[in-house]
Amino acid sequence: MQNIYEAVASNKRKSVLIVIVFFVFTTSVLYVLSNAFSYYIGYEPGGLGFLGLAFIISGLMSFGSYFYSDKIVLGISGAKPADRKQFYDFYTVAENLAIGTGLPKPKLYVIDDSAPNAFATGRDPHHGVICATTGLLTKLNRTELEGVLAHEYGHIKNYDIRLMSVVSVLVGSIALLADWFLRIGFRGRGRSNDNDNGQIGAIFLILGIIFAILSPIIAQLIQLAISRRREFTADATSVAITRQPNGLISALKKIAADTEPLEAANKATAHLYIENPFKNKTKSAVGIFSNLFNTHPPVEERIAALTKME
Repeated sequence: MQNIYEAVASNKRKSVLIVIVFFVFTTSVLYVLSNAFSYYIGYEPGGLGFLGLAFIISGLMSFGSYFYSDKIVLGISGAKPADRKQFYDFYTVAENLAIGTGLPKPKLYVIDDSAPNAFATGRDPHHGVICATTGLLTKLNRTELEGVLAHEYGHIKNYDIRLMSVVSVLVGSIALLADWFLRIGFRGRGRSNDNDNGQIGAIFLILGIIFAILSPIIAQLIQLAISRRREFTADATSVAITRQPNGLISALKKIAADTEPLEAANKATAHLYIENPFKNKTKSAVGIFSNLFNTHPPVEERIAALTKME
């Protein structure tokens, strides 16, 4: 058995390690692509002008989504504010968890869909939002609902939305530079007459081509790995809050067993939900490989990890 606090700490350490690897990778890619750009337009390698431009554009694009992510996601999902009388258990469980965690009670929303699922959004605990489907609220008992909402509180408490926003800026910067680099074509050449600088520039140009092709895919894979690790951390945080894993285990089994896809979900919001809302699960070799592109770890792995906690 694994102590719940050890589980939370272990998942956080693994998340930090993945984030460090991602930052090192991102810095390396952006440096190479920026220098390849500089060489292409005739400047000596070493300039970071395009790197800064990519960060600015990507940052501006992410700024709006960061501060208005809750409104955007709720609008896309067709969510409505939850009525206390109609969804009494939803409200009272959320209130009890807020008292237990010391966090502000998040705003509660409901999606009218029979597929059981839920998600959290909001940039910090003071702007937290938890949204659940009517299917979740009708198919789970109170203990199971407590496990799910504690999981969503975990995302809010651990600032997962903020983390993924930062990661999105870096991924967006890589995608922008890679796209620009590939669109330019390779018709030009550097203006430097220095052989050494020309050779260095040519190396950057070759590396730039390779990185422009592969780096967006690798960056997405690392981003998804961070997303999957945060799900494990939120599961462990749920157990730390509720003091027992059985509610969340039972809820995950019910959610996974339900074969109905969530109509309100799309690729832009799928990673927010407690479980994959598309239900596209396979067991083939292709399916195992495709797990690298999943936003959520397999439910079986999450349940196995939960059963080891005490």
